[in-house]
Amino acid sequence: MATATSTAVAFSGATAAVPKPRTLPCHLLPSSRRALPAPIRCSAVSPSPSPSPAPPATALRPWGPSDPRKGADILVEALERCGISDVFAYPGGASMEIHQALTRSPLITNHLFRHEQGEAFAASGYARASGRVGVCVATSGPGATNLVSALADALLDSIPMVAITGQVPRRMIGTDAFQETPIVEVTRSITKHNYLVLDVEDIPRVIQEAFFLASSGRPGPVLVDIPKDIQQQMAVPVWDAPMSLPGYIARLPKPPTTELLEQVLRLVGEARRPILYVGGGCSASGEELRRFVELTGIPVTTTLMGLGNFPSDDPLSLRMLGMHGTVYANYAVDKADLLLAFGVRFDDRVTGKIEAFASRSKIVHIDIDPAEIGKNKQPHVSICADVKLALQGLNALLTGTKAHKSFDFGSWHEELEQQKREFPLGYKTFGEAIPPQYAIQVLDELTKGEAIIATGVGQHQMWAAQYYTYKRPRQWLSSAGLGAMGFGLPAAAGAAVANPGVTVVDIDGDGSFLMNIQELALIRIENLPVKVMILNNQHLGMVVQWEDRFYKANRAHTYLGNPENESEIYPDFVTIAKGFNVPAVRVTKRSEVRAAIKKMLETPGPYLLDIIVPHQEHVLPMIPSGGAFKDIIMEGDGRISY
Repeated sequence: MATATSTAVAFSGATAAVPKPRTLPCHLLPSSRRALPAPIRCSAVSPSPSPSPAPPATALRPWGPSDPRKGADILVEALERCGISDVFAYPGGASMEIHQALTRSPLITNHLFRHEQGEAFAASGYARASGRVGVCVATSGPGATNLVSALADALLDSIPMVAITGQVPRRMIGTDAFQETPIVEVTRSITKHNYLVLDVEDIPRVIQEAFFLASSGRPGPVLVDIPKDIQQQMAVPVWDAPMSLPGYIARLPKPPTTELLEQVLRLVGEARRPILYVGGGCSASGEELRRFVELTGIPVTTTLMGLGNFPSDDPLSLRMLGMHGTVYANYAVDKADLLLAFGVRFDDRVTGKIEAFASRSKIVHIDIDPAEIGKNKQPHVSICADVKLALQGLNALLTGTKAHKSFDFGSWHEELEQQKREFPLGYKTFGEAIPPQYAIQVLDELTKGEAIIATGVGQHQMWAAQYYTYKRPRQWLSSAGLGAMGFGLPAAAGAAVANPGVTVVDIDGDGSFLMNIQELALIRIENLPVKVMILNNQHLGMVVQWEDRFYKANRAHTYLGNPENESEIYPDFVTIAKGFNVPAVRVTKRSEVRAAIKKMLETPGPYLLDIIVPHQEHVLPMIPSGGAFKDIIMEGDGRISY
């Protein structure tokens, strides 16, 4: 395990206080977990940079470049030098100095979410929708532990985040002081790297390294824990201190070699049924991916994280594969003789029974993280590199040699088109009951597939993935790996901050929405154009679906309404929203849906639309967990017994 070059002092439980340290206890996950492309500095491009220009002086920040200032002010200036204009921070005793320093910043705006989990999911939504690093700040103890779910989510989905936490003063560390938690230890396995800053002079370097680590290679979350006395200590910052990450930088993956890329193209030339399996690792290479498909004519299916990386309305798109993917996408992978796996990790929700997944295919796996190569499925050809560089190289070879002119996958295209015609996505209607899929189709039509979509986790998430048209990377925001309920609303708000003026729709379930409902306050106070569209079935819908299919419909605490009056809608989200001064409407009939969604989109600022849908509806198709394509379920719902 590689660490920064300074002496490491780890805290576990109630350890002794550390006398006058000048060290950083920190960890870095092994090279098998993360890897780097060309190094960058904050938002620039050098591991040993010259300092950025100093931010402008203000009346609240009167010091000159060589004058001492508090550690908290050094921290905020370091964030400014990394190009940060927005942070998501909730104050507390151990982070008050940071908030005071933020009020002195002429460049950074704080967005005051009402819960630390909300602010951290907002930072994630900001990063997902922009590609920039999201920054959240919390106090010690419960404030810091409230970040844990979002950090785990960011690690699994490879999202660049920097989380800054206040900590009790150094002399009190390990004494079970008020609001003390060893957050470095708590988050060790769910961050890409973390730091406990024990010397005020280290702040510029640590922040520089944190942004470098979070945004480079396979992105991920980095936590920086800063004791309150460090925040208060006076110092003159040294902005040109070099980063100290020799082990990390030494594991930079090299650009892909021409020989390996030529080997990939030879396999393409030999194939008759190739398929591209594209994941979240392609979020920065959408243009290169589209060009590769244009040159080769290879059909594309995406993971949940990969939605939008290739336009889902393109004739060569098979949309999403996996447990709730289209029949034709799963058919294509099952019948393919060549699987080009770009920026993916062969997740269990994609593969099902791993031995049966792409069992007829030769597999090419390109990924920046060496840990993913061969972890779940052994490839025939593997390239550990940035997918963007690999696609650029492949495209250059194709255009330079004209080899693509010999590719002919016409019969494969016809076979897949027949599958699309025979097994389209669809649903049944029952009078005026509102099919949730219909509501999403109407939203797609009225927004022309241009809105940024965030979701919670559950049935509504899968329907949003299936029935909305995603045309570009960073248009789809969802907790894919962790599956964290409560993600949708704060992530949508973070996306709105990152994309001013752009309509963002949180397609949510009643269960997920309730978990971070307090963030209605933020979207109202900041008047963000976040539209909340709740598909309200009064149940934990996905768990109910599994109960129907595999547990004889025995309800085990999945009803979220009022058992004493099941005919009422409970809780009343419309009344709650109005308490936050957010306009809200409920619809219960299919004939009301189009006009209601149109009004939601036309209303300036935030809006909540509560759409009552049947709890008997199932997400289909469905490949049961651990199953294979032959086990796919295409019919049925909770209205019949199994």
